[in-house]
Amino acid sequence: MAIESAADLKADALHFHSTPRPGKLEVVSTKPLANQRDLALAYSPGVAFPCLAIAADPADAAIYTARQNLVAVLTNGTAVLGLGAIGPLAGKPVMEGKAVLFKKFAGIDVFDIEVAETNVDKLVDIIVALEPTFGGINLEDIKGPECFEVEEKAKARMGIPVFHDDQHGTAIIVSAAVTNALELTGKSIDKVRIVCSGAGAAALASLNLLVSLGAKRENITVCDIEGVVFKGRETLMDRWKQAYARDTPARTLADVIAGADIFLGLSAGGVLKPEMLKLMAPDPLVMALANPTPEIMPELALEARADAMICTGRSDYPNQVNNVLCFPYIFRGALDAGASEINEAMKKAAVAAIAALARETPSEVAAQAYGGQSPLFGKTSLIPSPFDPRLMLRIAPAVARAAMESGVARRPIADFDAYADQLNRFVFRSGFMMKPLFAKARAAMKSVIYSEGEDERVLRAAQVVLEERIARPVLIGRPEVMKDRIKRFGLTVNPGVDFEVIDPRSDPRYRDYVATYLKVAERKGVTPDVARTVVRTSPSVIGALALHRGEVDALICGLEGRFSSRLDHIRDIIGLAPGCKDFSALSLVIAATGAYFLADTHVQYDPSAEEIADMAIACAHHVRRFGIEPKIALISHSDFGSADTPSALKMREALRLLGERAPDLEVDGEMQADSALSLVARERVISNSRLKGEANVLIFPNLDAGNTAFQLTRVIADALPVGPILIGPAKPAHVLTPSVTARGIVNMTAIAAVEAAGG
Repeated sequence: MAIESAADLKADALHFHSTPRPGKLEVVSTKPLANQRDLALAYSPGVAFPCLAIAADPADAAIYTARQNLVAVLTNGTAVLGLGAIGPLAGKPVMEGKAVLFKKFAGIDVFDIEVAETNVDKLVDIIVALEPTFGGINLEDIKGPECFEVEEKAKARMGIPVFHDDQHGTAIIVSAAVTNALELTGKSIDKVRIVCSGAGAAALASLNLLVSLGAKRENITVCDIEGVVFKGRETLMDRWKQAYARDTPARTLADVIAGADIFLGLSAGGVLKPEMLKLMAPDPLVMALANPTPEIMPELALEARADAMICTGRSDYPNQVNNVLCFPYIFRGALDAGASEINEAMKKAAVAAIAALARETPSEVAAQAYGGQSPLFGKTSLIPSPFDPRLMLRIAPAVARAAMESGVARRPIADFDAYADQLNRFVFRSGFMMKPLFAKARAAMKSVIYSEGEDERVLRAAQVVLEERIARPVLIGRPEVMKDRIKRFGLTVNPGVDFEVIDPRSDPRYRDYVATYLKVAERKGVTPDVARTVVRTSPSVIGALALHRGEVDALICGLEGRFSSRLDHIRDIIGLAPGCKDFSALSLVIAATGAYFLADTHVQYDPSAEEIADMAIACAHHVRRFGIEPKIALISHSDFGSADTPSALKMREALRLLGERAPDLEVDGEMQADSALSLVARERVISNSRLKGEANVLIFPNLDAGNTAFQLTRVIADALPVGPILIGPAKPAHVLTPSVTARGIVNMTAIAAVEAAGG
């Protein structure tokens, strides 16, 4: 089975790297080249002006070029993963992979550079010569001890960050895990005994950083393939290893392990035997980081010592020491502050930020990556998940601030609140769009009821809503189930204390709710028996009744079941707003190219021209809540009269009605989607459109078109959806869809709260 799995992995990996096109990277232009004017600006003669500006002031390269967001991932292929000295060309897939991680996790562009040079001084000359191109250098997979010398010499000659991730990335994660292990056990870093198995780049860098954090060299013993590193040893010694040579008669790992508080393994599988582990101090930290086989398997370690805390380099065990936890975000902070180097203060700041994040409530994204498990801070959760989206929000600002405080920041960040917003927009693409609504929601502090209060996403959203003071949550569900799931998901909110709970089984308002339901729905086929049953069993009905009675300000439902049935409950209990003929749904999609509002995506199958006009006016009102001026396109297969089909005539009539009812609205149609989104395409068809620039609100002629456009945009453009926003209810009520995330619920909470406040 293991052989078959390895064969499958090999086949899948080779297919992944070769299809649909070879490799994992491409270069994409950030500027248009649509016409002669663009070409003149991008190249000759316009390009001369930024060239002259940079010649006059080299710092202007950060303004006029991509240099300050461009990193080189550079190797000579002498120590590629666990594959050894396979050469620079064979190491290229690893460097491309590193580049993908930089881009995915921190938005940093990377050129991978594979250099056929093993002479240290010549390699350093090559690296130094690259400085005009890059904002930073990430050295990768260079064997030790040469890697120490290469980094040391390159740093001394360069004015940009040079960072050997194999050393310092590992060191930072190891130090964060040690920090939290000591926090749990009450031990002091200057008192603990550390035994290290391995004396390569990562091991020595980890020990150096731990010493910088307060560990004592006299409490550290290093072992390598030759045994204990002792004073007077001549075999396999160098000046970096010599710093940890001990005056000791001990010669083997077994001789020095007794009484050790920390075992740091960066060596070979199986070297730490269970009988050795039994000799360690109480509550030992075992960092068995050899891959793929750790120095001791976690099962064996826990069998020998139930009080042990175990870290590995593997993703299939808790406490994975993975460099992706830090290197993208360290470079992000360093680049954004214009740092000339990544110094000890910046590394220590990263350690503190990572350790602190592990003690926070686990994130929804990280829990999903690990099958819904969200362990609280403890022995099996000493370090955050690599998938925690908050890593950038914590590490990058900490590193940037440390760069400023230590005097290496050439472009200090003036406004850290604005910087946090910038990072938040990258991590949560909805951040920028939602910012004005979050501010309005905080000012209003309305109560929002959630029908599916036992759902993990609602519980996570409720915690965020409370932490960010967006609204007062009210959850429908069984308190004991909520408490059990809150504990399982690693949350810290307390039902009935931090938020109100409506328990359908025992809420004292049950009779009142039944009476209210009969009053609003008895002429819609609801009998007293049905009313009693529904109020006990339908959370969306309970939520709608609470809203109708004025006990809450807004309703969110729809995480389970059919959209149409939840909409019927709102129709029957909440009803339509005055003057509104029917509901409609507005969906926001945030793509790399911008944010677009689409309607109707979920409700009206074939709206009339009058309903289209009403919808457009209502959508404009919602869009303005985001601080955006609506620019509306009435979408059709017809382009400004090119066809006279019923749907085209309907959209044309809707435009006429809008001209009468909302003459100040920037709207035009009927038009095809490319005409709506491209001024150039539109001007080929019509020269005097009322719509200027690109449309940001697209009104579709029917539900098929609207929903299809929404789903295609969401998937093909990898666009982030917000909504659907229900338009037309007498009070704020929104029906979400089963695919919504906790962040999506938080976004809709802000929208509902602002709507309830009349904003």
